[in-house]
Amino acid sequence: MARISLDHIRHAYSPKAAAAGSYALKEVHHEWADGGAYALLGPSGCGKTTLLNIISGLIHPSEGRILFDGADVTQLSTEARNIAQVFQFPVVYDTMSVYDNLAFPLRNRRVPEADVDRRVREILKMIDLEAWAKRKAQGLTADQKQKISLGRGLVRSDVNAILFDEPLTVIDPHMKWVLRTQLKQLHRQFGFTMVYVTHDQTEALTFADKVVVMYDGQIVQIGTPAELFERPKHTFVGYFIGSPGMNFMPVAISGAVARIGDQQIALAGAPVLATGAKIEFGIRPEFVRLGREGMPVTIDKIEDIGRQKIIRASFAGYPVAIVAREDDEIPADPRLSFDLSAVSIYADSWRVDMGS
Repeated sequence: MARISLDHIRHAYSPKAAAAGSYALKEVHHEWADGGAYALLGPSGCGKTTLLNIISGLIHPSEGRILFDGADVTQLSTEARNIAQVFQFPVVYDTMSVYDNLAFPLRNRRVPEADVDRRVREILKMIDLEAWAKRKAQGLTADQKQKISLGRGLVRSDVNAILFDEPLTVIDPHMKWVLRTQLKQLHRQFGFTMVYVTHDQTEALTFADKVVVMYDGQIVQIGTPAELFERPKHTFVGYFIGSPGMNFMPVAISGAVARIGDQQIALAGAPVLATGAKIEFGIRPEFVRLGREGMPVTIDKIEDIGRQKIIRASFAGYPVAIVAREDDEIPADPRLSFDLSAVSIYADSWRVDMGS
């Protein structure tokens, strides 16, 4: 396992793009702990697969260095970096049996056959393919092939890191949950350094110790699921994490008082703001309250989703989502209030210090 250091990494896919300052991956300068489980989360085109392929050695960065445990591996091949990588679409040897597909990486490194057999059987059980061990991979379903590919990435115990590029795309929903759980257990048991690329927040939040949120070619926040939910550093994190996402409204700030439309809200502190910045008030729907006291609000729609209701409303001329419990009363003349401890203020999309 390895500590992965990303030393001022940037990447453009052509010299022309670099000359124009058009980088697919903007500057990334972070260190990921030995044995950590990280998820790279973000929408398509945000740079997460580019970053993963730079770590693996499939792409050499335009600028910067990659270090494993302090050693520069920027110019080394994937094989020399001792990386296991599982891709979005299954890569298997169709003419080999399921068992031999999993054994191949170990036999290729001359692991004793008794150890090969023990490890392969462990992985076959984990990916629920014990009954298919002697079957040729050719003719298996796409999700079965992806489980083979996943198992082959996990079968080696000596790798510096295991990299996953949206590996559960073709897996059925129930098996996704099972495999995510098993990956988490495997990480706790063996302490592999794991980096998992996904656009699915549920996959990221259930798999990773730390989630790396990417947007527009850069890392906008690294944190635990709780940190991303409670204190989003960027408006994209607030919007992307949570269902529904964070409420954002234009706001004018004077000291510790926020004005949204014709309504005033006393803040917990006085934010420090740069002149001329675009200022926004952010709060998650879970921290908006409906009752008989507070500020006037107009309810537009109520979505009953079982244990909860999602209330779509208008406040001071702006749309706002509210999460309420299934049995919460909705007054005939509703009023709105905010949990001030959960309010964030953003300047040009970045969260600012709320002051004192």
